[in-house]
Amino acid sequence: MIAADVARVRPAARLRGTLRLPGDKSISHRALLLAALASGRSRIAGAGDGADVRSTSGIIEALGASVTRVEEDGPTVGYLVVSPGADSLREPVETLDCGNSGTSLRLTSGVLAGLSLTATLDGDDSLRGRPVARIIEPLRLMGAVLHARQSDSLPPLTVTGRTPLTAIDYTTRVPSAQVKSAVLLAGLRADGRTTVRESVATRDHTERMLRARGVPVERDRTGGRGSDETVTWTVQGGIDVQAVDQLVPGDISAAAFWLVAGAAHPDAELVLRDVGVNPTRRAIIDLLRQMGADIDETGAPDDGVGEPLADLVVRSSRLRGIDLTPADVAAAIDEIPVLCLAAAVAEGATTIRGAGELRHKESDRIAGVAAGLTALGAQVDIDGDDLRIEGGARLRGAATDSLEDHRLAMTFAIAGLLAAGETTIDRPASAAISYPGFFEDLERVRA
Repeated sequence: MIAADVARVRPAARLRGTLRLPGDKSISHRALLLAALASGRSRIAGAGDGADVRSTSGIIEALGASVTRVEEDGPTVGYLVVSPGADSLREPVETLDCGNSGTSLRLTSGVLAGLSLTATLDGDDSLRGRPVARIIEPLRLMGAVLHARQSDSLPPLTVTGRTPLTAIDYTTRVPSAQVKSAVLLAGLRADGRTTVRESVATRDHTERMLRARGVPVERDRTGGRGSDETVTWTVQGGIDVQAVDQLVPGDISAAAFWLVAGAAHPDAELVLRDVGVNPTRRAIIDLLRQMGADIDETGAPDDGVGEPLADLVVRSSRLRGIDLTPADVAAAIDEIPVLCLAAAVAEGATTIRGAGELRHKESDRIAGVAAGLTALGAQVDIDGDDLRIEGGARLRGAATDSLEDHRLAMTFAIAGLLAAGETTIDRPASAAISYPGFFEDLERVRA
């Protein structure tokens, strides 16, 4: 129950229900941006309707694209129609508002770098604290002009694009699908072949969606698996992006909360329909299974552009602690907070190494999740960018603070279903950034 700025969650006697999750946020952002660049009209069914995706929708409209939302009943709950293409985009009159969305800012920067216009990207106080130097460096190498505050480290970010850009061969400093995607999107307007190299294979939605829209993307892997591995992506500039119709799968990051709830609760069975199970995004499923989670997976037809889907069923399980490597963290970066909750109630200890990227999200998620779980009775130790969580906690209701971070708000709400007594979550409305109906679904599955 939400009252004013506080949500109150009491333990659930059992969990049952079938859920359709909001459209995958990562895919929705990319579908909108690629639709704005495409020649012709694109239809995007099932796109996420959270605040972050609405930020990207508003950005492409400010650049001159047309976005029409068509409401209809059924599993996709309506669709978006987007037109026209890159040659019709124009310089915005006002600052482009990214709200709380780092994905909107970083991916749009890549698009703007290849357009002959100037635009400024800004957002809320949280976004203004998130680093942008990592995208400024490669886009400057390609010939775009970018400036940000505090020695080019923090938003707002002003981009003056150029057509054509210079193709580059770039190695990312930290594994980041957003940096990789920004460079590949800029590469669409470059003269020649643009290559991005990364030490850990990050989510590949951009690459799959470019291929589906007629733009060849090459993938190569060199070295052995592990620290000496390099994954390489190359895109050819100057190829028109084609308009397509796309069904956005259910968001695996949203599914993660119910997978943990179902596995950790002593009397649970939850069904999650049409969830995206892209190999570069499904780490949360595989990690929970390593912990002993009972998760059934039934494949479904893909969304038409190479994104695999599945129905998932999760049941009460006996969880055990595991060790997560930095590669595991990179593969499940958005799901780590709720995985920490699973670790707190599992048997034995869980170690999570190399989680420093969590400090640069909507909040410092390492500090935030540790504070919340500690208040609930868990033992969480932090050593730099590593965490150790002692399992076997008997959670008790407590006051927690989302720090206006949607993933913390939902993690602590799920904890409230498992804890004895009442759990309160300050600033729970942040859940709407990615999952507007989260608290309604929570009440539905506990009924």
